[in-house]
Amino acid sequence: MAKIVVIGGTGYAGSAVVAEAAARGYEVISLSRSAPVERIESVEYIEGSALDESLRSQTLQDADVVVLALSPRGDMHGKVADLYKAIAAEADTAGSRLFVVGGFGSLRPAEGQPRFAEGDDFEEAYRPEALELLSVLTWLQSDAPSSLDWLYISPAAAFGAFNPGEKRDTYRVGGEVAFFDDNNESNLSSLDLALAIVDEIKTPDHHRAHISIAY
Repeated sequence: MAKIVVIGGTGYAGSAVVAEAAARGYEVISLSRSAPVERIESVEYIEGSALDESLRSQTLQDADVVVLALSPRGDMHGKVADLYKAIAAEADTAGSRLFVVGGFGSLRPAEGQPRFAEGDDFEEAYRPEALELLSVLTWLQSDAPSSLDWLYISPAAAFGAFNPGEKRDTYRVGGEVAFFDDNNESNLSSLDLALAIVDEIKTPDHHRAHISIAY
């Protein structure tokens, strides 16, 4: 079984990935500044900052997959993009596959239209973090090492702790154009995002790509 390291493994998205991967028998390490609300016995939890290069290097050692699930807000605003680039370089050197949990703002409403984060009607309170995550995608698509096996994942619009939802055991995978349902809603629970990510880890179908996940 692959060894999976989740950076931000006690956050909303990261904790769901940790739980799903552990339940399916993977070796899982969580690196986060906060302790988990509930510990999973088989998971190794490391408390500390991913900005600590020495700690990060030790944590990433021998990882087959690295999942990045940090939010560029609060005291991490303006730091996540450079941190992700550093981790990408480390993953490339180690031959690890890299998953980036990005944001809905990196998607487009339709082919050829501006991304949501660049649109006039995007909520200003969330624009800075959306643009920072978008900058990670832009870097991956243009300047990341050609040998880096990366996947940038944009969840649905109403994805977050404010709208936890339930596990439906279903999801749709698309490209950079956002999914909406028949009610013009874009939803996804953390549990089904985690399901999609671990399914992709088990059966790699996408490489060096930007994908969207929603119901």
